[in-house]
Amino acid sequence: MARPGQATTIDQIRVSVYTIPTDAPESDGTYVWNSTTMVLVESTAAGMCGLGYTYADAATARLITDTLVPVVLGRDAMDVPDCWEAMVHVIRNLGRPGISSMAIAAVDVALWDLKARILDLSLLTLLGAVRDAAPVYGSGGFTSYSDEQLRAQLGGWVSKGIPAVKMKIGTHPSDDLRRVAVAREAIGPEAELYVDANGAYTRKQALAQAEAFREYGVVWFEEPVSSDDLEGLRLIRNRAPSGMDIAAGEYGYDLWYFRHMLEAGAVDVLQADATRCAGITGFMRVGPLTESRSLNLSAHCAPSIHVAACCATPRIRPMEYFHDHVRIEHMFFDGTLTPVDGALRPDRSRPGLGLEFKRADAARYAV
Repeated sequence: MARPGQATTIDQIRVSVYTIPTDAPESDGTYVWNSTTMVLVESTAAGMCGLGYTYADAATARLITDTLVPVVLGRDAMDVPDCWEAMVHVIRNLGRPGISSMAIAAVDVALWDLKARILDLSLLTLLGAVRDAAPVYGSGGFTSYSDEQLRAQLGGWVSKGIPAVKMKIGTHPSDDLRRVAVAREAIGPEAELYVDANGAYTRKQALAQAEAFREYGVVWFEEPVSSDDLEGLRLIRNRAPSGMDIAAGEYGYDLWYFRHMLEAGAVDVLQADATRCAGITGFMRVGPLTESRSLNLSAHCAPSIHVAACCATPRIRPMEYFHDHVRIEHMFFDGTLTPVDGALRPDRSRPGLGLEFKRADAARYAV
């Protein structure tokens, strides 16, 4: 904690990049990958260091170093919104969607963590809690998984008290109903089952699959068509079986994206990702949009970043407890949370995000 009267000027920002191989082949309805890259930012002021990160291409690190660091250095760490506005302004001619917003996200999260550490507060206390814990759903079930892998992962989460799980579909649409049946058998009749097509289906395919999935109690259908097809999402939302919510939004980088999705009536559940939508600052601005339409917000991936923000957001659905990011966050950080009774509960005795970077463990993955 800073001493009374001590300057809180941001005096250094360091950026590093790490690429971590997956623990098994992974794919969804429209993409295949074998590694995940983390861009990590460390910001310092008043003798304290805050950390933030995004999951993005290594090029994001150069954008941070060359473009964002010069406009943030020398500003007051207490004035995170001022730093955020400066970053948004300086990337005007680079384009807001994509790595520009991801770069802002990593720095913004580091600055929120830094401010909380200077004040010796947890990020949840700094943001202001409306709940002590955030419910999660286990997320993985990749289309590259065998039936045995699918059963073990989804059933394992349920056996550990997570009451909802999500699986990927869409790579081979003709096999999706069989795989959904395998998943339902593995998790039992009580757990909630979510599916995510990552935009792989056509509109008519998605409608037909929604009807078929009803037999297996699917209650969440994510990106049945491309998230850019707002008319298609609205069509499926209007015609999906009762009790099946349509979810999308993970590719939102600014408030206009989310506003357009809501104005189109495209979703029952809006998703947002602080590592994409310009950090904690950006994420916390999405909540009021959903609340104004009596809808709920769900956080996409990166659970260690989202847990405090979800606990500070009035209307939420379970946040994503994504296999890849959970694995990486446990590898890289002390203080990473594990669900208890299906929820993540921030430790308010730990300042900021509650994380400490395991630099030596991460070094082997440095780019």
